[in-house]
Amino acid sequence: MLRPVLWLVLIVSAGANATASTADANPLIGVGFGLVTLACAATLVVHHYRHRVR
Repeated sequence: MLRPVLWLVLIVSAGANATASTADANPLIGVGFGLVTLACAATLVVHHYRHRVR
C-alpha cells in the first residue's frame, strides 16, 4: 500500500513543482514541492532496496 501512495504523491508533487516553477509563484512553494518530490523518490529507492529478492 505504501508504494502506490508514494508514486501518486511523487507524480502530483512533481507536476505541482513544474507548475509553480513556470508560474510567477512564490519560490518557496516550488522549493516545498521539490522537497516533497525528492523525499518520495528517496523513500521509493530505500523501499526497493530493502524489499528486493536476492
